[in-house]
Amino acid sequence: MKIKITVIGALLLLASPSQHTFADWQLNMPRGVTDISRSVFDLHMIIFWICVAIGVLVFGVMFWSIFHHRKSRGAKAKHFHENTFVEVIWTLIPFAILIAMAVPATATLIKMYDTSDADVDIQITGYQWKWRYQYLGENIDFFSNLSTPREQIDNSEAKGENYLLEVDNPLVIPAGKKVRFLITSADVIHSWWVPAFAVKKDAIPGFINESWTRVDEPGIYRGQCTELCGKDHGFMPVVVDVRSAEDYNIWLAQVRAEQAAEAAAAQQELGMEALMQRGEVVYNQACAACHQVNGEGLPNVFPGLKNSPIVMGDIAAHIDIVLNGKPGTAMQAFGDQLSAVDLAAVITYERNAWGNNRGDKVEPTEIEKLKAANGQ
Repeated sequence: MKIKITVIGALLLLASPSQHTFADWQLNMPRGVTDISRSVFDLHMIIFWICVAIGVLVFGVMFWSIFHHRKSRGAKAKHFHENTFVEVIWTLIPFAILIAMAVPATATLIKMYDTSDADVDIQITGYQWKWRYQYLGENIDFFSNLSTPREQIDNSEAKGENYLLEVDNPLVIPAGKKVRFLITSADVIHSWWVPAFAVKKDAIPGFINESWTRVDEPGIYRGQCTELCGKDHGFMPVVVDVRSAEDYNIWLAQVRAEQAAEAAAAQQELGMEALMQRGEVVYNQACAACHQVNGEGLPNVFPGLKNSPIVMGDIAAHIDIVLNGKPGTAMQAFGDQLSAVDLAAVITYERNAWGNNRGDKVEPTEIEKLKAANGQ
């Protein structure tokens, strides 16, 4: 009786139009929004139908042979070998099938690897666990971090529509322009993937892989890191904002203005309150994944900062480890990842949060002097 109820319930679930449990099921690969992605989709379908035809033919002959040459009908097996005609046939047919697959596949691969004559060049660098985007020739350089609220990750709030697929600074590219990506990594192997573009390239330390795209339709396109790059591998999304040429130029002007304002702020003295407010934001974005929001870290994995000897000790040593990292550990060098203002703010926050209450602070001007001395 229980089995019948379960089966009936499953059938009702499948039949009812009000149920949306399976609404997001997609058994085929997406067609995409670029010429390359559509070519990849068409190639996939060609090879799929070739495989279907082979399967139907082979299994059809096999089942027909089993049925019509069964022992109950008096069939007797024939013994033969070294049949030249059969051997030629079973060599030529697979060869012809492979050629039929190779011709469109080669044409698509040639287009995919043609990165020449790009209108925009962007270097993409993977970090644990964020992306750095540098617009070559435009003097624009920023990091893209996961922006999903920690409350959603900890299951204390409902998941958002784009859970784990939202960032603070998306990659912005112009519509209708060929954009070349130069993809590398600063630490471990990552992989930059946007399925709507049919772009997936490994980011390997010490190497630069190339790819490109041309998107005609403005919009927001999402992807992820598809290489197992550490414990927070799933928290490393890719978001690409494709804008019209006019809106893209407006964005470029806005970013340059923001960078100029940031440079000006680095020359000013900031109060403790301002540093603590900004420091908390920076800490949650750049540090909380390892050291936790409460500063207590993960035992035997990542050290806590609450009552830490580094945080409670000499401020110069604290600044040095944040700027230059610690070799042989997961502690990255943040000197080239964060601005002078952000560095000063996060160090000040760490020294005065969670009851540390050191009472001292670091000003952006101090960080600027240290970075200049270190050639950063």
